[in-house]
Amino acid sequence: MVQIAVTGKPNVGKSSFFNSATSSEVEMANYPFTTIDANKAIAFVTSKCPCEELDIGCNPRNSKCVNGIRFIPIELIDVAGLVPGAHLGKGLGNKFLDDLRQAKVFIHIIDASGSTDEEGRPVEAGSHDPLEDIEFLEEEIVMWMYGILKKNWARLIRKIEAEKLDVSKVIHEQLSGTGIAIENIIEAKRTLDADFTKWSDKDIKTMIKNLLRISKPMLIIANKADLPNSENNIKRIKEKYPDVIPASAESELALMRASKNGLIDYKSGDENFNILENDALSDNQKKALEYIRTNVLDKYGGTGVQTALNKAIFKLLDLIVVYPVEDQHKFTDNKGNILPDAILIKNGSTPRDLAYTIHTDIGDKFMHGIDSRKNIRVGSEYELSNGDIISIITN
Repeated sequence: MVQIAVTGKPNVGKSSFFNSATSSEVEMANYPFTTIDANKAIAFVTSKCPCEELDIGCNPRNSKCVNGIRFIPIELIDVAGLVPGAHLGKGLGNKFLDDLRQAKVFIHIIDASGSTDEEGRPVEAGSHDPLEDIEFLEEEIVMWMYGILKKNWARLIRKIEAEKLDVSKVIHEQLSGTGIAIENIIEAKRTLDADFTKWSDKDIKTMIKNLLRISKPMLIIANKADLPNSENNIKRIKEKYPDVIPASAESELALMRASKNGLIDYKSGDENFNILENDALSDNQKKALEYIRTNVLDKYGGTGVQTALNKAIFKLLDLIVVYPVEDQHKFTDNKGNILPDAILIKNGSTPRDLAYTIHTDIGDKFMHGIDSRKNIRVGSEYELSNGDIISIITN
């Protein structure tokens, strides 16, 4: 399952984002280091299900379908808040960095209202510049990985030269456990001198920065977007970082709870909500809901939580959704479940890649695929498209 890390300073709303995205109940408080151990839970990304287009009912197994929208599970990790100097062990730095090892993408939560300082302590709204919080996270991770490589760099150079080893493979071994592929390392060092013995400390850091952007991309979430000062700060942030998502995790949490209690009609990602039980709402609840409608949904087109998850999976990781079936005519598995599984797979993948994703044995025995919509055979070189329904034929 794809793993996403929710990162950022303490007290910026990471746990609120995590709770609203996963319907979990993680302790929240207004002080640093509330989250000490990494919390893990299932969240969902959304994609249009083929069931409505095909005018059939579906019986999902690994996901769920709500009104023609397929909710596909991913894993979120809410890690300990990071403070400057984490790579030196400051705060909960070592714990934080260890929790990031297997994440494929970082969702970096910042406090757009500027009401938390660089250590995550509450301060007067607008007194801290959230722009300062964006670059420090990457810098801390870069310095952490730099420390791993630099500690043995001189010895590694001698070993590579003496044994005529591949430098990419050696770096990969040093960074084992971080979830970084050797192909990422090869690509990350393309801009550097081919003679690795000439690399300076700056070159090593440049290579690591390239490596992070390739293997562990980061999405910036400007949380608390409804609070004073946030709107102006978000405009400033977007001038430097165009790919920023305004969000209000607390609003998403409130809407999801109201929906769960049958008070409103709302699902994550919606741009609005409908009140179902008007008489059951107190005046304060009505005011709170209208505040969210005016200051979050109308202003930003949503709370930003579902948008962030979808963007992380479908844009940053460039994944698509494919539906494997056994009966290409009925779109079912061997138990008769219609469109049973929604598989997240890299854009550009082939039916053979899909077969291996399902099971190694199926990949080894792969012969060809069948595009179930068109009922035509597709070979191992066929490039899968989002929403494809594919039957795998094996020998």
